[in-house]
Amino acid sequence: MSALLRLSHVTKVYRQGGLLGRRLITAVKDVSFELGEEPEILSIVGESGSGKSTVAAMILGQTVPTEGELQFAGKTVAIHNRAERTAFMKEVQPVLQNPFEAFNPLKRVDRYLFETARNFSAGKRPDRQQAERMADAALVHVGLTLEEVKGRFPHELSGGQLQRVAIARALIPQPRLLVADEPVSMVDASLRMAIVNLFGRLKNELGLSIIYITHDLATAYYVSDNIIIMRKGEIVERGRARAVLDDPQHPYSRALKDAVLAADFSAAT
Repeated sequence: MSALLRLSHVTKVYRQGGLLGRRLITAVKDVSFELGEEPEILSIVGESGSGKSTVAAMILGQTVPTEGELQFAGKTVAIHNRAERTAFMKEVQPVLQNPFEAFNPLKRVDRYLFETARNFSAGKRPDRQQAERMADAALVHVGLTLEEVKGRFPHELSGGQLQRVAIARALIPQPRLLVADEPVSMVDASLRMAIVNLFGRLKNELGLSIIYITHDLATAYYVSDNIIIMRKGEIVERGRARAVLDDPQHPYSRALKDAVLAADFSAAT
């Protein structure tokens, strides 16, 4: 069966310390799952230290698995040089946790959009006007316009606006997959559902698959098609999001659900 993304028995072990005090830490252990060709939102949920961000880093090619294999569009993810990195990032784009860390405070945000348009455009490198049109089209998808952000520095935008600019930047290469690692944890609570709703629209309007990494069970319940729950580097439960979270089977999954305030969980229905 064809798959957009496939992880097969992936393990990541880190070595810490010097020669006399070295120890091995298994961040991810024997993780396997896949995304099909049809667009979907897959949430990977777990507490800090569960291994979910390490999985995201491996999917993005930022770290290499100790064991196992990752495939994207039928090809093993293996990035050895800048050209391979650029080609891969045309297909797979990150959305980071803290938008203020994604932008240099001394650099205007529109420059990031224009540079992305020039670096990741298929075919001939676009000129300034073409890059502006590409940036504006991406911003419209996230509820902004180029006029609203042009010439502005990161501190002149709210956290919610800046995160939407970061998402727009990720859309410019027209990727097939977004990997969003805790994308709403640094956003004001009143704006979190707006970002989550945006992911749902992008999936439907652009045919985009999204891996949503989060500790927030309520937003995962609301936005996900499928869900994976991780604990201590391992998958403990998976399946259709509503089925898993309405009736969790693993004790850890039940504990996570019980820890969510009933009001928060029902608000996501």
